[in-house]
Amino acid sequence: MRILIANDDGYLAPGIAALVEACQGLGTVDVFAPERNASGTSNALTLHQPLSLHTAANGFRYVTGTPSDSVHLALTAGLIPKPDLVLSGINNGANMGDDTLYSGTVAAATEGYLFGVPAIAFSQVVKGWHALDAAARTARRIIEHVLAHPPSESPWLLNVNIPNREDADALPWAITRLGRRHASFPAVPQTNPRGDLFYWIGPAGEAREEGEGTDFHAVRHGQVSITPLKVDMTDHQRLPAWQGWAGTR
Repeated sequence: MRILIANDDGYLAPGIAALVEACQGLGTVDVFAPERNASGTSNALTLHQPLSLHTAANGFRYVTGTPSDSVHLALTAGLIPKPDLVLSGINNGANMGDDTLYSGTVAAATEGYLFGVPAIAFSQVVKGWHALDAAARTARRIIEHVLAHPPSESPWLLNVNIPNREDADALPWAITRLGRRHASFPAVPQTNPRGDLFYWIGPAGEAREEGEGTDFHAVRHGQVSITPLKVDMTDHQRLPAWQGWAGTR
């Protein structure tokens, strides 16, 4: 068993250290992570400048790029054998609903999935790393279970959100679908000491679709949310209507 671990909070983040520790004894672990916090970079790849790769004192390798860069480099540069599993996280904050479109944590796992490797993204629901040890134990239980009972022979992609609770590893698991958020809050303008105007992207919107079966509902009710994801963004439900629309030309 060979496991590749990445994240979007950077190689110095407590979450990735906790996830690496949680995987001890499962096999050989390789870490490729961004040099700096790269939250919100989604699936971006760095195409117009070279990437540098460095090795930290603890053996973690860090990349001057995005989470997707980190996994892409690990899988394509001949630096390590192809892993059996790609893990991302543990993220500092939730990745639920629309968050998954922007999340670097989910993107790192998705990059592995795109290369045919089963992958899991792990996040804690609330920022601040409270009860991180319990989240790491939860991650270990999920990894062991999915390795012992693979859901399919083809690659799969899971998005896991863990409540910040000391008993997180004892909470029930819920297989969920993604909820939805309201639009994000407005951008925040600020003026720097030299009088230049700049903007901060506003915080994510509140949950809008959070009914039973969603990831929002699960974590609110003290469950670990596990959402199977896929990359196909085709609107299959309305595809016939669009085909009819094209036929009216």
